[in-house]
Amino acid sequence: MSNYPFDPKELEIKRRAMSFDPTKPGTALFDFPVSEREALLSLYNKGEAVWMPYGVETGLFCPSVIPDNIARGFVFEAERWPVPYTTHDDMFGVNWTFVPTVGGSMETPGIPHPFEDANDWKESLKIPDPYDWDWDASARMNNDYLKNNGKANMFWFLNGATFERLISFMGFENAAMALLDEDQEDALHELLEALMDLHLKIIDCSEEAYGDGINGYYYHDDWGSQKSPFFSCSAGAEFFVPVWKRFTSYVKGKGKIAELHSCGHCDAQIENIIEAGWQTWTPMAMNDTHGLYEKYGDKIVIAVVADPVPADATDEEKYEAGKAFAEKFCKPGKIASFSLYSPPVMCDPYARGLYETSRKILS
Repeated sequence: MSNYPFDPKELEIKRRAMSFDPTKPGTALFDFPVSEREALLSLYNKGEAVWMPYGVETGLFCPSVIPDNIARGFVFEAERWPVPYTTHDDMFGVNWTFVPTVGGSMETPGIPHPFEDANDWKESLKIPDPYDWDWDASARMNNDYLKNNGKANMFWFLNGATFERLISFMGFENAAMALLDEDQEDALHELLEALMDLHLKIIDCSEEAYGDGINGYYYHDDWGSQKSPFFSCSAGAEFFVPVWKRFTSYVKGKGKIAELHSCGHCDAQIENIIEAGWQTWTPMAMNDTHGLYEKYGDKIVIAVVADPVPADATDEEKYEAGKAFAEKFCKPGKIASFSLYSPPVMCDPYARGLYETSRKILS
């Protein structure tokens, strides 16, 4: 529940979120009683929601000091990063090529992976030292931006330290086989622990460089295809949940938000995700987000995919659709967020219905 009584004057649109489509206005930002940053930290650190999150509360931060962000063509920081991207090595020397037609990157075809068997990782892989990177320069570039934008800034780990990283080291088939091969089991555990050691050092560097400018850590590790998870729930529990727990405990111990990004049809892994300590997850639309909310919404903040709204709906109908979404998925102690994987329903009337209704429910 919120300590901020609702005032109808809040419904005045004060600003707009950045729009990635220049032909459309950004999502409405109302006259919030607290900043977007304060609202999100209240939800995740205190369990006290001010309004139902609808995608405008967080700031995307992928600094160029992380070699992976350059290699993956995904740098977002205070200074606009030049485009187009071409070909770059990540922090382990794996070469990636940006593919403009899909807006993303993949390991460069034709270049062998560092190893094919987990037992060979120590001879094939050099673990980088993040303290060698120029964090001071990154802090000078970004600290004003991070501390003054009002957002809950999320530091992205674009390549995680678990399955996606294994794919980049071994190729998909070998990474999947490593989860089944008893002869690789011990080496795989050692590798995953070493990778997580590195990621915790990166968090330390981030905390030293940006301090309170970073409010959470957003961790990428895709676990599923269009139709099913890449591996069994038991494999996820054995190999990945223990290192994920280290990450989430470390992040939350610093008062920061621990958010998971895991694409694909992997709602079957929800109990592993909760056991690992993630505070929120945004499943893609092929998952049963409504069912996940009903069963697990009191344990983790699920970003729920909204139902479509007819293209010819009136403003009043759009308002009522936003209101209905909040009434169904915004309950004290069981808060969902609005999924950005939803159909294109977000508009001023929908946002007003969602925001106003959630404020009344929570205050």
